[in-house]
Amino acid sequence: AEERRRIEADLRTALVEHEFTIAYQPIDEVHKGMVAGFEALLRWNHPLQGEILPSRFVPIAEEAGLIRTIGDWVLRTACAEAARWPEDVYLAVNLSAVQVEAESLISSAISALAYSGLAPNRLEFEITESVYLRQGASTAKTLDALKSLGISLALDDFGTGYSSLGYLQRTDFSKIKIDRSFVKGGADGCQDSLPIIQAIVTTAGGLGM
Repeated sequence: AEERRRIEADLRTALVEHEFTIAYQPIDEVHKGMVAGFEALLRWNHPLQGEILPSRFVPIAEEAGLIRTIGDWVLRTACAEAARWPEDVYLAVNLSAVQVEAESLISSAISALAYSGLAPNRLEFEITESVYLRQGASTAKTLDALKSLGISLALDDFGTGYSSLGYLQRTDFSKIKIDRSFVKGGADGCQDSLPIIQAIVTTAGGLGM
């Protein structure tokens, strides 16, 4: 509890002190042998503790009501960076379920695109099933509004937790990201993982995702 209290207190000054950075993980188009885009990954370089992983501080930021401010900074900063990339390279940004619930998300997206000059079709938001587990009445409208702006949506970590095929009917996703546990299992030769991967790929193809 004391550690959580310290992290929350330090999070409140991290943006002001410029302790956050963004790493860009390449997204490969395997069949073409080229990089199609980059996923923006938030990093926190704490002055005393060094790098603190998102899995440790993001849940605290959500509970403390700080994730929207941090998320807006990530979106604005990443869009400005992506605007300098070649026009056929897109940007993927992760959204917290708390961000999706906020009515301000749409205006934040519009503001970040306008500020950076990045075309909406070069921006992709990644969400997880937690959006549906805690969704309010406005969640579906928010996702539809983002799609209407030209922004793509991807369903992340699919296949674990409370994953339901019903989620694929609720929102017009352009992508399904198979959970890493299956991908790692397939790479390690786990025979149980391969049929699951194949089933998800077949489902996605049939839905035009």
